[in-house]
Amino acid sequence: MSLIGVDTGGTFTDFIFRDDGEWKILKTPSTPYDPADAVLEGLGEIAPGRPQKIVHGSTVATNALLERKGSKTALLTNRGFTDVLEIGRQARTELYNLFYRREQPIIPQDLRFGVRGRLLADGREMEALDEGQIREIARDMRARGVESVAVVFLYSYLDPASEKRAAEILREEGLAVSTSHEILKEFREYERTSTTAVNAYLMPRMDGYLGHLEQKLGGDKLAVMQSNGGRIRSRIARKEPVRTVLSGPAGGVVGAYELGKISGHRRLMTLDMGGTSTDVALVDGGLPLTTETTMGGQPLQVPIIDIHTVGAGGGSLAYLDEGGALRVGPESAGADPGPICYGKGEIPAVTDANLFLGRLIPELFLGGGMELTPERVRPYLENLSRKAGLKEEELAEGICNVANANMERALRVISVERGHDPSEFSLFAFGGAGGMHAAFLARSLNIPRVVIPPYPGIFSAIGMLLADVSRDTSRTVLMGAEELKTRAEELFAPLEEEILEDMSAEGFSRDEITLERSLDMRYRGQSFELRVPYSHNFLEDFHARHRQRYGYHRKGRPVEAVNLRVLGWGRPEKPTWPHRDNPVEDIPDGAIYGSRSVVFAGIKEDTLLYRREALLYGNRIPGPALILEYSSTTVVPPGVEGRVDPWNNLILEVG
Repeated sequence: MSLIGVDTGGTFTDFIFRDDGEWKILKTPSTPYDPADAVLEGLGEIAPGRPQKIVHGSTVATNALLERKGSKTALLTNRGFTDVLEIGRQARTELYNLFYRREQPIIPQDLRFGVRGRLLADGREMEALDEGQIREIARDMRARGVESVAVVFLYSYLDPASEKRAAEILREEGLAVSTSHEILKEFREYERTSTTAVNAYLMPRMDGYLGHLEQKLGGDKLAVMQSNGGRIRSRIARKEPVRTVLSGPAGGVVGAYELGKISGHRRLMTLDMGGTSTDVALVDGGLPLTTETTMGGQPLQVPIIDIHTVGAGGGSLAYLDEGGALRVGPESAGADPGPICYGKGEIPAVTDANLFLGRLIPELFLGGGMELTPERVRPYLENLSRKAGLKEEELAEGICNVANANMERALRVISVERGHDPSEFSLFAFGGAGGMHAAFLARSLNIPRVVIPPYPGIFSAIGMLLADVSRDTSRTVLMGAEELKTRAEELFAPLEEEILEDMSAEGFSRDEITLERSLDMRYRGQSFELRVPYSHNFLEDFHARHRQRYGYHRKGRPVEAVNLRVLGWGRPEKPTWPHRDNPVEDIPDGAIYGSRSVVFAGIKEDTLLYRREALLYGNRIPGPALILEYSSTTVVPPGVEGRVDPWNNLILEVG
């Protein structure tokens, strides 16, 4: 049985697999028209005709939501509440933009239907559900070409009977259905409606994609990475695709957390720089989960690793704006046409700038499997540099510096703006381009060291194999903290039983399942909550967390618990991480590939090139240097020293 991790990105699809006891990697160009083609092509190359167990991080749900390419979806809700998606929270994300326009709901007004039937806030029935009206609405939906329906009734998290009956009727009419009591058993009707609507919007697309892969692979061999850092069987992901909207980036954060624990780096800021975007997250002793995420203008209230994304990647395009200023991204060259040096593009990208500066070695890109064409880059850079009034080298460094500034702002959002000092963390950099920019970012943010893991260009795929199988659930309680202390066991018990049943279906016995309790808490009168692990000291922990996040706490003020949460996880088969003993100071023969002239701060520096796979624990590499490997290149600027640690991480000491 081959164990394979697959991460579909905007430019490349990455694979890590075990072959005859040895871990190997592969990168293939993504196929945006049908991501399954690249997945199946790679699987056919690395494990033809052999049984496979696959953990897959997919961008299908992400792209369908961001590009508005989901299914034709309708909403069925209580009469009088069909405009919940339109009204939202009346929040302006751009206060000073006079031309600001909100993102439109993914379900248009003419596909939002109200039905007679209503529960009160205490769960009592105010008006019976009109089943005949639902049948009429279902026929109308089919006539309009609706594929999927979101069913969201008020207070259904207290009593889901009406939603269950409505779903039965809609399914009898041949419609795919997502119900809010299955997707999100919490209060706040806008967020619950939005989350359920997104699930319904994505479900036919994800169901078709994963169903196609399952058919080609045969059997129950496919698991899918969730946005919360756990994995689930594909049959669950087909029903609940909203849980996979950050599937790929979550794998990288999980990998950083797991490898960080092993190698002694528990406080990390992760930097995942790929071809299209850069994802950053802050890991402080545990995975950073949030239920306050917005994607494509749509609020999502399911647990998701708190990842901040910016449009800065190796394929991000450079241009001059209306005022003549140099800008980079968010538009990307993607896999097709790709950067200029890939052979088809015509607009300079960050990868082209790095190649022009000498920071990429064209004949060794992807281990020599994809040779770059530097001769194509110069005329396009010359053209843009004339317009900008800069020399070519100045423009190329400017492109890299602007991309770095975009990423630096993202790192500040997850650290400084949330009360964290970057100098107390290590920068854990991966992705195909992460190692090229990490040292410069660390200097800007006063981060003392950078950690570059083995195989950084496919590290998100590694993280997927390191992820646990997990399920989560929640329940709104809205009660005082003192009352919760006396009723906690009673209230948590049904949630834990639900998780145990779900995890048993994943193949784990009850003694193999770990359960974690947490609370969403707030001071009475506040509108939003902080998540706190449940313990006997949960009240004190809440005060401390509130002070860390907001700079103050009020111990004399009443505190209430809003939601209870339970996360269950089990440990599947995972890769083991090799550890080396006995450091070696001397650089091995064959580790140095040669030298090149590389531009740093406008000066051409003679720079040694190292093959990373030949370096040993204890080796030290003074900058300037380039450290080359199949999936990535690491830039060690002047004044920075690299070293190899016992876990084969490359540590850049920035100072």
